Amino acid sequence: MPRISPLPKPEWSPEMTAFVDGFRTSVIGKKPTEENQSGSNLLGTLARYPALAQPFLSFNRHLLSGTSLTARQRELLVLRVAHQRQCGYEWAQHVILGERAGLTAEEIARISAEPVAAEWKPLDRAMLSSVDELLADGIVADETWAALSAELTEDQLMDLVFTVGTYAMVGMALRSFGIEPEEALVRYLPDHGSA
Repeated sequence: MPRISPLPKPEWSPEMTAFVDGFRTSVIGKKPTEENQSGSNLLGTLARYPALAQPFLSFNRHLLSGTSLTARQRELLVLRVAHQRQCGYEWAQHVILGERAGLTAEEIARISAEPVAAEWKPLDRAMLSSVDELLADGIVADETWAALSAELTEDQLMDLVFTVGTYAMVGMALRSFGIEPEEALVRYLPDHGSA
């Protein structure tokens, strides 16, 4: 049960409706469909507080469509965050995005391996390890940083840290607010649980 219920879209302010429509267009390029999940419960909850939602979504737009990381790299990071933070809603949304970005079903399943599975290519393994380190210690360990900086640009390193931090915060919000997954997301939940 939601702790903060999503505001029904007909009750959104005209400014919030226009903002979210622009956000969706810039991030996904079209309106939500069966293959393109709506995120209506998250967006409806954020719509209750436009003064927070609009600046946050503006920043998040960079991580979704302006990042220097590839979509596959971004989704690898976000899925590991969702797993570590036990956030089913975030996991389900990003399984869909991860598949679109080229992650295989086997790779998606392997993201939740503890510790990070040895089968990953070195860069992928370092990226997944960086998530664990950032969430546990607030810093990427020197060895992991060296592996990452050997292959990533400074912009990509910065995007990596901000992606992990942002999606850790999103996971906390989803779970704390009790945001429930939309029906179309349920089949993607790690164990058909909730947020």
